Amino acid sequence: MGSFLRWNPPSGMDRATFISVFGGLYEQSSWIAASVWDQGLSQSADHADGLLRWMKQVVEEAGSGPQWALLRAHPDLAGRVARAGGLTDASRDEQAGAGLDECSEAEFDAFQELNSRYTQKFAFPFIMAVKGSQRATILETFRRRVENEPDTEFGIAMDQVHCIARYRLEALGECED
Repeated sequence: MGSFLRWNPPSGMDRATFISVFGGLYEQSSWIAASVWDQGLSQSADHADGLLRWMKQVVEEAGSGPQWALLRAHPDLAGRVARAGGLTDASRDEQAGAGLDECSEAEFDAFQELNSRYTQKFAFPFIMAVKGSQRATILETFRRRVENEPDTEFGIAMDQVHCIARYRLEALGECED
């Protein structure tokens, strides 16, 4: 287990510290960490898997309105906001790690066209946990998923949001390898 959890167990954190540390696991949605803390932290939150399970449960129990807001809080992949430097630090690092900050003009144009089609069809941006992926794989996945039915894609996007949260917790050094 990461030394941070061993020496600074979440169950012993005050609300502000907990939200400061874990509020960014879900894109611009610190309400999830706040809700976990407000429910009364137990020692299950002191382990990465327990904390992530609890956060996922909060999202699942929040209902469709907050879930839609969570999906819509994500930026487009390789989008204009990224080029303008308007991403959260975590999103910027994730997209850069997948090389999305180095798109050729043709790749950028492909992402823009897919972003537009996807958002128009599903009413939220394409969400993919891009860690360990390359641009070509991301584009291939994007092209395939834009053809999905809305209910199917909503479920996939929610799963990807939870994967991103896990990767972000790992980046904090919280999860075992």
